[in-house]
Amino acid sequence: MEQHLHIALIGYGKMGRAIETMALARQHTVNVIIDNESHWTSRLDQLAECDVAIEFTIPEAAPANIKRCFDMGVPVVTGTTGWLHELSGIIRLCEEKKGCLFHASNFSIGVNFFFALNHRLAQMLAEIKGYRPRIIESHHSQKLDAPSGTAITLANDIIAARKDLEKWGDADQETPREVLPIKSYRLDNITGTHVVAYESDIDSIEIKHTAHDRSGFAEGALLAAGWVVNKQGVYTMKDLLNI
Repeated sequence: MEQHLHIALIGYGKMGRAIETMALARQHTVNVIIDNESHWTSRLDQLAECDVAIEFTIPEAAPANIKRCFDMGVPVVTGTTGWLHELSGIIRLCEEKKGCLFHASNFSIGVNFFFALNHRLAQMLAEIKGYRPRIIESHHSQKLDAPSGTAITLANDIIAARKDLEKWGDADQETPREVLPIKSYRLDNITGTHVVAYESDIDSIEIKHTAHDRSGFAEGALLAAGWVVNKQGVYTMKDLLNI
């Protein structure tokens, strides 16, 4: 039987609303919604009563939101991307506070198996000459960061497997051989599509993931929320899915 959760939603955009809808349908309780700075003052008591906080906001706000959850002793699951340059400091604070952080660039279970396939394919082609990788990602026009956190995760796994790549870069600019190009599209009515393509003179190899709606992300976030209750430390979907 699924554990009943008392949830705090931090951020009430499209993802926050999708998580709320699924959480209520599964008989969880959404104790509090924090969606602006004044809520952090007026709703802290309600946050303290929650089993877990689920945070989907913007890169500039996420680190402070996570720290506040640590201060309140509430485990936090975050799907905000674009702030991982601050991750090392957040991990140190999590250890000091004996808190719990679960972070993911994408909570879709399918995407995380896609990550594993990407990692394996990168290893298989690492020593095969002639195949140059690239990434193409498409999202809705309201998505603030580009490239997506998912695309960056894919890129970093490819770069780690190959000696000939040093970093990723914007495909709209000139990219030398040591730079992995990422092409980003922001279009209406697209939830999220990611393609990893390898091109050679003789053939092409592609793997692709397409999200049909946000329910897969909400599903993964709620799964993570139940998993972190009473845990300490820093976790990702690799820990949850054992991949």
